[in-house]
Amino acid sequence: MNFAPHTDDEIAQMLSAIGAASLDELFDQIPQDVRLQGPLGIPNGISEMEIMADLRGYSLKNRDLDQLVCFAGGGAYDHYIPSLVWALAGRSEFYTSYTPYQPELSQGTLQVLFEFQSMICELTGLEVSNASLYDGATALVEAVHMAVGAGRTRVLVSAGVDPRMIETLRTYGRGGGFQPEVYAGSHPDVTPDVACVIVAHPNVYGALEPVREHFGAAHDGGARAIQIFDPMSLGVLAPPGELGADIAVAEGQPLGNFLNYGGPYLGLIAARMDDVRRMPGRIVGETVDIDGTPGYVLTLQAREQHIRRDKANSNICTNQTLMAIAATIYLGWLGPDGLCELGLQCSSRAAYTADQLTAIPGVSLATPDAPFFKEFALRLPRPTSEVLDALVDRGFLAGVPLSTPEGDVLLVAVTERRTREEIDRFAQAMRAVLVNP
Repeated sequence: MNFAPHTDDEIAQMLSAIGAASLDELFDQIPQDVRLQGPLGIPNGISEMEIMADLRGYSLKNRDLDQLVCFAGGGAYDHYIPSLVWALAGRSEFYTSYTPYQPELSQGTLQVLFEFQSMICELTGLEVSNASLYDGATALVEAVHMAVGAGRTRVLVSAGVDPRMIETLRTYGRGGGFQPEVYAGSHPDVTPDVACVIVAHPNVYGALEPVREHFGAAHDGGARAIQIFDPMSLGVLAPPGELGADIAVAEGQPLGNFLNYGGPYLGLIAARMDDVRRMPGRIVGETVDIDGTPGYVLTLQAREQHIRRDKANSNICTNQTLMAIAATIYLGWLGPDGLCELGLQCSSRAAYTADQLTAIPGVSLATPDAPFFKEFALRLPRPTSEVLDALVDRGFLAGVPLSTPEGDVLLVAVTERRTREEIDRFAQAMRAVLVNP
């Protein structure tokens, strides 16, 4: 018999409460062409064992990164993760922990989160960080929440910011009283009602922006400067604090976290001490007990939703503890010298890959005058989707397709995992697809 978690009466009551006439109306926002039309097509009387055997057969048709050489990026990257990271992060005391409200029972987790915050501050050159957020996009939203106020509600976003992040800002901005306005160039028009200027460095095309010019214009107009950064670049690029950022945010997935089909990931945020009471989420502080012994606690919780609901800075009062623990272990393993070496490896391999690919007739850099770190965008003589499909057949996940006003481009990412032999084979396969299709 069919499993029904709710009765018809319960469903009707829930639909009435939200003002929907039917379940079909509830799902109207989902396009018809991706919705199931009719039943699943499972024969009557088939056993669970038989269904599972069929599903395993379907799964064998999938390809994963053990079968493809990955040159895709666009926010999620195939960096090497030492076995040490999850051997430690996967320990039961970390893996099963939840909210550390009782410090006498949570010193281990709290200390790791304090170290995580300290590392993020050291990386960014800013004074305060929190115990992490959900992901890079929501970290950007929270940074804007920190900036908006006191008659300043306009949010200027550089055209080099990932469109997905801009859409996330639009979604949250409908309730937050702001909407992102995209500008081109490096000199935004900062009027007295502008709250912040947002710049990605590197940007969505992998190019490095003239950040100081953007931020100089922001500060001249009295606005906050927000930088979206790549944490893996900070061994070779100047930190956000040095570049003039007031708030810095990032997607922390590259810091010891696997690709995981898109999540869970890790939002990083750091700011200057003046903004500590506007910082969203959890902040772990270091203190001493009555005997003078060092200890760690959640601090400044009066900022939080669960303390002052109607006056809270943010609706977020949690964090990605497990992912932050993995990032802390990864950064501790890497160290400052290791981060510098990793950055050099990524940038040098990306430069070599770009040289090999642009030597193919018809292939050129989409931003030829801009330096890049580990990603770059290519213009191709054939449709990007066709090239991607052809290269998958040859064993390569070739990149991420992006749309620009001048046409589609292919965003190629090169991490320290890519060997010279893999890069040379990739270039040969690209040449074969483009020159001798």
